Amino acid sequence: MTSLFAKNLRLRPSILTLFVLLTVPVFFAIVAVNYVSNEKIARDNAGELIGRFSTEAIENIQHLFDPIKSLVRSAAALGSEQPEFFEENRSVKYLFSILQHSDRIISMYVGLSDGAFRQARQIDPAVEIQGKLPPVGTRWADRWITPRSGSAPLDHYLFLDKDRRELGSSEQTTSYDPRARLWYRTAQQTGELSVSDVDVFATLGLVGFTVGAPFYADGVLRGVAAADITLDGMSNYLAERKISPGTQSYILDHQGRVIANSERTKTYTSQNGKVELQHITSLGDDLPAIAFSFRPRDNEHTFSFVHHGEHYIASLTTLPSDFGKKWQLFVITPLADFTSAFDEQNKRLALFGVIAILLQICIIYFLSSVVSTPLERLALKVTKIQDLEGDNLPPLKSPIREVAVLARAIDTLDSAVKSFAAFVPVGLVRQLLDSDQKLVLGGHSRFLTIFFSDLEAFSTMSEEVPSQELLARVSAYLGVVTHAVNMEHGTIDKFIGDGVMAFWGAPALLEDHAQRSCFAALRIREGMKELNAGWEAAGKKPLNVRIGIHSDAVLVGNIGSKERMSYTVMGDGVNIAARLEGINKEYGTRICVSHAVFKEAGERLCVRPVDDVTVKGRRSKVPIYELVGAYGIGPEFEPDEATVRLCKLTRAAYTALVAEDYALALARYQEIVAEYPEDPVASTMAKRLATIDPSRLVPLQISR
Repeated sequence: MTSLFAKNLRLRPSILTLFVLLTVPVFFAIVAVNYVSNEKIARDNAGELIGRFSTEAIENIQHLFDPIKSLVRSAAALGSEQPEFFEENRSVKYLFSILQHSDRIISMYVGLSDGAFRQARQIDPAVEIQGKLPPVGTRWADRWITPRSGSAPLDHYLFLDKDRRELGSSEQTTSYDPRARLWYRTAQQTGELSVSDVDVFATLGLVGFTVGAPFYADGVLRGVAAADITLDGMSNYLAERKISPGTQSYILDHQGRVIANSERTKTYTSQNGKVELQHITSLGDDLPAIAFSFRPRDNEHTFSFVHHGEHYIASLTTLPSDFGKKWQLFVITPLADFTSAFDEQNKRLALFGVIAILLQICIIYFLSSVVSTPLERLALKVTKIQDLEGDNLPPLKSPIREVAVLARAIDTLDSAVKSFAAFVPVGLVRQLLDSDQKLVLGGHSRFLTIFFSDLEAFSTMSEEVPSQELLARVSAYLGVVTHAVNMEHGTIDKFIGDGVMAFWGAPALLEDHAQRSCFAALRIREGMKELNAGWEAAGKKPLNVRIGIHSDAVLVGNIGSKERMSYTVMGDGVNIAARLEGINKEYGTRICVSHAVFKEAGERLCVRPVDDVTVKGRRSKVPIYELVGAYGIGPEFEPDEATVRLCKLTRAAYTALVAEDYALALARYQEIVAEYPEDPVASTMAKRLATIDPSRLVPLQISR
C-alpha cells in the first residue's frame, strides 16, 4: 500500500505543480531578458571605468613619486654645491623641512661617504628607541650619527613634539653604517636618482622603498640623499582610490610579487633584514590568483572571467619605462558592483512576481486542501493500519460526502485489523498486509522450537481464590509471558486456560530460534519473581510456572476449515514440548529443555542434565536438561558460583548414570543432596536409585 502512494501522484501537489509549471517559466523568462540586457550595459560601463581608472592610477602613482623625487634631487643638488652643509647637524632642520612637504615621506636623510648620517623622521611613541620608549608626546626626531676614529660612532636622538619643541634626547654607540644599506649602494651604482627594491628600514623597523640620489664634489661621491616611503603608504593610496566597493587593486613588481594592495593586508615577510614579497598567486584569497591566471599574454587590455559563479572584470597595466621600475597595476572588480542598480530593479520585479505567485499558490492550496487534506489523512491512517502501529486514530469528519463514507469504511477496517491481530500472530498479519496475500489452508514443514508453559497447582488455586482475583493474577502472568515472547521475536500460538503455547521460527525465519526461546523462558522466570514478590508481600500465594521447550521439524501453516482456520504448528515435536512441560512435576524443575534445544543453543545456556527418558512410540532415549541460566543477555540471568557447581556435580552423577554405574551415580547424587539438600533433581534421582533394583531400573517414559 505504501508503494501505491510512492508510484502515483498526489492530488494537492499535482494541482500546485501544474500551476507552477504553467506560470513560473513565463515570469522568469521576462526577468531573464531584463537581466541579460542590463548586464551588457553594466559590463560595457565597467570596462570603460577600469580602463580610465588604470590610466589615472598610473599617472597618480607617478605624481606620487615625482614630488618626492624632486625633493630628493634638490637635497642632492645642495650637497653637490655645499658639500660641508650635510657634515653639520644644522642640516637636520633642512631635512625636516623636506619631510613636512609630503605626508607620504616618513623619513628624510643623508648618508655621507665617511659614514656620517643625518636624518629627520617620524616617531611611533609605542616603539622603543635605543632600548626605551621615547618621551610622552614625541612626534618627530632629529637624528645624527658621528663617526669617531678608533671607536664606534655615536648615534644621537633629539625627540620633538608636534610643534618641534624639544622633549628629550638619547645617545649610544651604534654599528649602523649608511654606506652598507641598499639605498646607498643602489644610488652609488646607478649614479643617478633611483627607486630601490623593497627593503627593511633599519632606523624605523618598517618595510618600503627608498628614493635616493647621489651627490658629488669634484667628481668624487660625497654622499646620498634619500627619502623613505612605506608599503603601507602605497596600500593606503590604493585603498583610498577604488572605482567600486568590491574592487581590489594591486601594485606588482616585474615578477608578479605584491608591492601594495588596496586591502591593506600584509603581503611580505621580513627576517634578518631581508624582505620576501608574496606572489599574487600565493595570497590567502584565491580571487587574485584566478584573475592573474586569466590575464592576456600578448597585450594589455581588460579581460573578464568567472569565479565561484561571480563575474569579474580585470586589467593588468605596466607603468611607463621612465618611472624607473617595471611595476604593474592590477585591478579586479566584480561586475555586480556595476549591476547592483539593475539587480535591485530585477529583485523588485522578481519579488513582486514571487509574491503574486505565492498568493495564487496559497489560494489554490487552500481550495485544494478542502479535498486533499482529508484524503491524505486517510492515506496516513491506512499506512498505520498496515504497519500495525499505535492506537486507533481519531475519526475523520469531512463535509464532502464521498470522503466521509470512505473515512467510516477505513475506521471499520482499522478496528477489524487490530481485532484480527489480537487473535492471529502479529507477524502473520503484517506478512499478509505487506504481501497482499489471502489466507488459504495449508502448511509446510520447518524446523522450529516449540514452547509450552503452565501454572503449578492451578486447579487447587482456582478453588481457593475468588474468580476476579484469580483472573487478575492469571492475566498478569500471561502478560509476563507475552512480553517475554515478543521481546525474543516469538509467536504466541494460543492460550490454553492457564497455559501458553508459542513457537519460534515462523512466520519469520530465525536462525537462533532455540536460543531465543530459552532466553524468553528465563525472562518469564525473572518476571514471575517480581510478581510473586508483590503477591507474597500482600499475603497471597505465589504462582509457579513450569516450562517445556523442544526443537523439531513440524508442520506450520493455516490449519482448519475455510470458515475458520488457525495459524499453528502440528507434529510429534509439539507433543514432546507439551510433555516436557509436564515432566517438570516429576523432577521438581521449572524449565525443562530437550537435547535438540541443547544442541541448537547450548553454547550460551547454562543447563544441567536431568535424566534420559523415553517417548512412547520411539526406541531411543531422549536426554532432558534443566535450564538454570544464560550468558550474555544480562547479569540477572548469569548463574552464580553455587549454581555452576551444582551443574558440575549433576553432570558427574549423570555421567555415571549413563555409564550404568548405578552405585557411583547413587553416591554422587547423595553427595549433591548433602551439599544441596533442597535440590529436587538430586533428591528424586537418589530415591529412585536407592529404592529400585539397579538391574531393573528403566527410564522414565514421557506419555503422549
